[in-house]
Amino acid sequence: MHPPARSNRAFRNVARIVRPVLGAMTRPDWSGTENFPREGGFIVAANHMTNIDPLTFAHFLWDNGVAPKVLAKASLFSVPVLGQVLRATGQIPVFRNTASAGESLTAAVTAIQDGDVVAVFPEGTLTRDPDLWPMVGKTGIARLALTTQAPVIPVAQWGPQLLLARYGKVLKPIPRKKITIVAGPPVVLDDLYGRPQDTATLREATERVMDAITVLLAGVRGGTPPSVRYDMRKPATRVERPGADPTGTEPA
Repeated sequence: MHPPARSNRAFRNVARIVRPVLGAMTRPDWSGTENFPREGGFIVAANHMTNIDPLTFAHFLWDNGVAPKVLAKASLFSVPVLGQVLRATGQIPVFRNTASAGESLTAAVTAIQDGDVVAVFPEGTLTRDPDLWPMVGKTGIARLALTTQAPVIPVAQWGPQLLLARYGKVLKPIPRKKITIVAGPPVVLDDLYGRPQDTATLREATERVMDAITVLLAGVRGGTPPSVRYDMRKPATRVERPGADPTGTEPA
Protein backbone atom coordinates (compact mmCIF):
# COMPACT_ATOMS: atom_id res chain seq x y z
CA MET A 1 0.00 0.00 0.00
CA HIS A 2 1.07 3.61 -0.54
CA PRO A 3 1.94 5.51 2.65
CA PRO A 4 -0.16 8.58 3.52
CA ALA A 5 0.85 11.62 1.49
CA ARG A 6 1.73 13.70 4.57
CA SER A 7 3.93 11.07 6.22
CA ASN A 8 7.63 11.74 6.70
CA ARG A 9 10.49 9.27 6.20
CA ALA A 10 10.71 8.41 9.91
CA PHE A 11 6.97 7.68 10.08
CA ARG A 12 7.21 5.46 7.00
CA ASN A 13 10.15 3.54 8.47
CA VAL A 14 8.30 2.99 11.75
CA ALA A 15 5.23 1.82 9.85
CA ARG A 16 7.29 -0.74 7.93
CA ILE A 17 8.19 -2.34 11.26
CA VAL A 18 5.02 -1.89 13.30
CA ARG A 19 2.36 -2.75 10.70
CA PRO A 20 3.57 -6.34 10.10
CA VAL A 21 3.83 -6.92 13.85
CA LEU A 22 0.29 -5.70 14.45
CA GLY A 23 -0.87 -7.68 11.43
CA ALA A 24 0.48 -10.86 13.00
CA MET A 25 -1.32 -10.20 16.29
CA THR A 26 -4.64 -8.69 15.21
CA ARG A 27 -7.58 -9.12 12.85
CA PRO A 28 -8.74 -5.62 11.87
CA ASP A 29 -12.46 -4.91 11.51
CA TRP A 30 -12.55 -1.27 10.43
CA SER A 31 -15.39 0.92 9.19
CA GLY A 32 -16.61 4.49 8.93
CA THR A 33 -13.65 6.01 7.10
CA GLU A 34 -16.04 7.58 4.60
CA ASN A 35 -16.56 10.15 7.36
CA PHE A 36 -12.98 11.42 7.05
CA PRO A 37 -12.81 14.84 5.35
CA ARG A 38 -11.12 14.53 1.98
CA GLU A 39 -9.11 17.71 2.33
CA GLY A 40 -7.82 19.99 5.05
CA GLY A 41 -6.82 19.24 8.61
CA PHE A 42 -9.17 17.68 11.11
CA ILE A 43 -9.32 16.05 14.54
CA VAL A 44 -9.92 12.40 15.37
CA ALA A 45 -10.94 11.57 18.94
CA ALA A 46 -11.00 8.03 20.35
CA ASN A 47 -11.64 6.16 23.58
CA HIS A 48 -8.61 4.98 25.58
CA MET A 49 -8.62 1.60 27.36
CA THR A 50 -5.09 0.22 27.32
CA ASN A 51 -1.53 1.25 26.51
CA ILE A 52 -1.61 -0.64 23.20
CA ASP A 53 -4.58 1.18 21.71
CA PRO A 54 -2.55 4.21 20.52
CA LEU A 55 -0.87 1.74 18.14
CA THR A 56 -4.12 0.14 16.97
CA PHE A 57 -5.60 3.62 16.54
CA ALA A 58 -2.60 4.77 14.50
CA HIS A 59 -2.72 1.55 12.46
CA PHE A 60 -6.35 2.25 11.57
CA LEU A 61 -5.56 5.82 10.54
CA TRP A 62 -2.37 5.01 8.61
CA ASP A 63 -3.97 2.26 6.57
CA ASN A 64 -6.77 4.65 5.68
CA GLY A 65 -4.51 7.37 4.36
CA VAL A 66 -3.82 9.39 7.51
CA ALA A 67 -0.44 9.99 9.15
CA PRO A 68 -1.67 11.29 12.50
CA LYS A 69 0.00 13.71 14.87
CA VAL A 70 -0.95 12.18 18.21
CA LEU A 71 -1.22 14.29 21.35
CA ALA A 72 0.84 12.23 23.82
CA LYS A 73 1.86 12.96 27.40
CA ALA A 74 5.21 14.72 27.55
CA SER A 75 6.81 12.10 29.83
CA LEU A 76 6.77 9.59 26.96
CA PHE A 77 9.16 11.80 25.02
CA SER A 78 11.79 11.15 27.70
CA VAL A 79 11.61 7.36 27.32
CA PRO A 80 14.67 5.98 25.48
CA VAL A 81 13.96 5.00 21.87
CA LEU A 82 10.23 5.72 22.20
CA GLY A 83 10.90 9.41 22.73
CA GLN A 84 13.13 9.51 19.66
CA VAL A 85 10.43 7.82 17.59
CA LEU A 86 7.74 10.23 18.81
CA ARG A 87 9.86 13.26 17.99
CA ALA A 88 10.99 11.93 14.61
CA THR A 89 7.45 11.15 13.50
CA GLY A 90 6.17 14.57 14.53
CA GLN A 91 3.97 13.66 17.47
CA ILE A 92 2.90 16.44 19.86
CA PRO A 93 3.86 16.39 23.56
CA VAL A 94 1.22 17.41 26.10
CA PHE A 95 2.60 19.32 29.07
CA ARG A 96 -0.05 19.03 31.77
CA ASN A 97 -0.16 21.39 34.74
CA THR A 98 2.99 23.25 33.73
CA ALA A 99 3.87 26.67 32.33
CA SER A 100 4.33 24.95 28.95
CA ALA A 101 0.79 23.58 28.82
CA GLY A 102 -0.28 26.10 26.17
CA GLU A 103 2.46 24.93 23.81
CA SER A 104 0.57 21.69 23.14
CA LEU A 105 -2.53 23.56 21.99
CA THR A 106 -0.47 25.92 19.85
CA ALA A 107 1.35 23.03 18.17
CA ALA A 108 -1.91 21.16 17.53
CA VAL A 109 -3.61 24.25 16.11
CA THR A 110 -0.66 24.87 13.79
CA ALA A 111 -0.69 21.24 12.62
CA ILE A 112 -4.38 21.41 11.72
CA GLN A 113 -3.95 24.74 9.95
CA ASP A 114 -1.14 23.13 7.95
CA GLY A 115 -3.53 20.38 6.84
CA ASP A 116 -2.49 17.63 9.25
CA VAL A 117 -4.75 15.30 11.23
CA VAL A 118 -4.42 15.53 15.01
CA ALA A 119 -5.36 12.41 16.99
CA VAL A 120 -6.62 12.88 20.54
CA PHE A 121 -7.64 10.69 23.46
CA PRO A 122 -10.02 13.17 25.14
CA GLU A 123 -9.99 11.28 28.46
CA GLY A 124 -6.29 12.14 28.78
CA THR A 125 -5.44 8.73 30.27
CA LEU A 126 -6.76 5.18 30.45
CA THR A 127 -10.43 5.07 31.37
CA ARG A 128 -11.09 4.27 34.99
CA ASP A 129 -14.61 3.07 34.28
CA PRO A 130 -14.89 -0.46 35.73
CA ASP A 131 -16.27 -1.82 32.48
CA LEU A 132 -14.08 0.22 30.11
CA TRP A 133 -16.74 2.71 28.98
CA PRO A 134 -15.43 6.21 28.18
CA MET A 135 -15.13 8.42 31.23
CA VAL A 136 -15.45 12.21 31.52
CA GLY A 137 -13.21 13.89 28.98
CA LYS A 138 -10.81 16.77 29.53
CA THR A 139 -11.62 20.06 27.85
CA GLY A 140 -8.45 20.18 25.73
CA ILE A 141 -10.38 18.58 22.86
CA ALA A 142 -12.95 21.38 23.08
CA ARG A 143 -10.33 24.14 23.07
CA LEU A 144 -8.70 22.61 20.00
CA ALA A 145 -11.97 22.09 18.16
CA LEU A 146 -13.43 25.51 18.91
CA THR A 147 -10.17 27.34 18.19
CA THR A 148 -9.61 25.69 14.81
CA GLN A 149 -13.27 25.04 13.90
CA ALA A 150 -11.93 21.84 12.31
CA PRO A 151 -14.17 18.77 11.97
CA VAL A 152 -14.01 16.38 14.94
CA ILE A 153 -14.39 12.74 13.92
CA PRO A 154 -15.33 10.44 16.83
CA VAL A 155 -13.76 6.97 16.83
CA ALA A 156 -14.53 3.94 19.00
CA GLN A 157 -12.25 0.94 19.31
CA TRP A 158 -12.86 -2.37 21.00
CA GLY A 159 -10.50 -5.33 21.18
CA PRO A 160 -7.11 -3.80 22.05
CA GLN A 161 -7.79 -4.66 25.72
CA LEU A 162 -7.70 -8.33 24.72
CA LEU A 163 -4.21 -7.90 23.29
CA LEU A 164 -2.96 -5.99 26.33
CA ALA A 165 -5.14 -5.65 29.42
CA ARG A 166 -5.57 -2.29 31.07
CA TYR A 167 -2.41 -1.75 33.16
CA GLY A 168 -1.13 -5.02 31.69
CA LYS A 169 2.57 -5.62 31.02
CA VAL A 170 2.39 -8.77 28.89
CA LEU A 171 0.95 -8.97 25.38
CA LYS A 172 -1.40 -11.83 24.52
CA PRO A 173 -0.91 -12.15 20.75
CA ILE A 174 -2.15 -15.74 20.41
CA PRO A 175 -4.72 -16.23 19.05
CA ARG A 176 -4.91 -13.09 16.91
CA LYS A 177 -7.29 -10.59 18.44
CA LYS A 178 -10.15 -8.97 16.56
CA ILE A 179 -9.73 -5.19 16.68
CA THR A 180 -12.93 -3.36 15.82
CA ILE A 181 -12.58 0.35 15.07
CA VAL A 182 -15.37 2.55 13.72
CA ALA A 183 -15.35 6.23 12.81
CA GLY A 184 -18.52 8.27 13.00
CA PRO A 185 -19.73 11.48 11.36
CA PRO A 186 -18.33 14.81 12.56
CA VAL A 187 -19.57 15.97 15.96
CA VAL A 188 -21.90 18.96 15.63
CA LEU A 189 -20.12 21.90 17.27
CA ASP A 190 -20.72 24.82 14.90
CA ASP A 191 -23.39 26.33 17.14
CA LEU A 192 -20.68 26.81 19.78
CA TYR A 193 -18.15 28.61 17.58
CA GLY A 194 -19.40 32.11 18.38
CA ARG A 195 -19.58 31.61 22.13
CA PRO A 196 -16.84 32.56 24.62
CA GLN A 197 -14.60 29.62 25.49
CA ASP A 198 -15.75 29.61 29.10
CA THR A 199 -16.17 26.56 31.31
CA ALA A 200 -19.77 25.93 30.25
CA THR A 201 -18.98 26.06 26.53
CA LEU A 202 -15.87 23.91 26.82
CA ARG A 203 -17.70 21.33 28.90
CA GLU A 204 -20.63 21.25 26.45
CA ALA A 205 -18.31 20.65 23.49
CA THR A 206 -16.36 17.99 25.38
CA GLU A 207 -19.52 16.15 26.41
CA ARG A 208 -20.75 16.10 22.81
CA VAL A 209 -17.50 14.48 21.70
CA MET A 210 -17.60 11.91 24.51
CA ASP A 211 -21.27 11.17 23.83
CA ALA A 212 -20.50 10.49 20.16
CA ILE A 213 -17.63 8.14 21.04
CA THR A 214 -19.79 6.32 23.61
CA VAL A 215 -22.64 5.79 21.15
CA LEU A 216 -20.22 4.32 18.61
CA LEU A 217 -18.68 2.07 21.25
CA ALA A 218 -22.08 0.80 22.38
CA GLY A 219 -22.80 -0.16 18.78
CA VAL A 220 -19.53 -2.08 18.56
CA ARG A 221 -19.52 -3.95 21.88
CA GLY A 222 -23.21 -3.98 22.77
CA GLY A 223 -24.53 -3.33 26.24
CA THR A 224 -25.69 -0.13 27.88
CA PRO A 225 -23.28 2.64 28.89
CA PRO A 226 -23.49 3.89 32.48
CA SER A 227 -26.05 6.59 33.15
CA VAL A 228 -23.35 8.64 34.88
CA ARG A 229 -19.97 8.83 33.16
CA TYR A 230 -17.04 8.02 35.45
CA ASP A 231 -15.35 11.21 36.64
CA MET A 232 -11.81 10.95 38.04
CA ARG A 233 -12.40 14.17 39.97
CA LYS A 234 -15.42 12.64 41.71
CA PRO A 235 -14.74 8.91 42.36
CA ALA A 236 -17.99 8.65 44.31
CA THR A 237 -19.92 9.05 41.04
CA ARG A 238 -18.58 5.73 39.79
CA VAL A 239 -21.45 3.50 38.68
CA GLU A 240 -21.05 -0.22 39.19
CA ARG A 241 -23.02 -2.53 36.92
CA PRO A 242 -23.81 -6.20 37.39
CA GLY A 243 -21.35 -8.32 35.45
CA ALA A 244 -18.81 -5.53 35.01
CA ASP A 245 -15.34 -6.84 34.25
CA PRO A 246 -12.72 -4.55 35.81
CA THR A 247 -9.87 -6.35 34.01
CA GLY A 248 -11.23 -5.55 30.57
CA THR A 249 -10.62 -9.09 29.33
CA GLU A 250 -14.15 -10.01 28.36
CA PRO A 251 -14.61 -11.43 24.84
CA ALA A 252 -15.09 -8.95 22.01
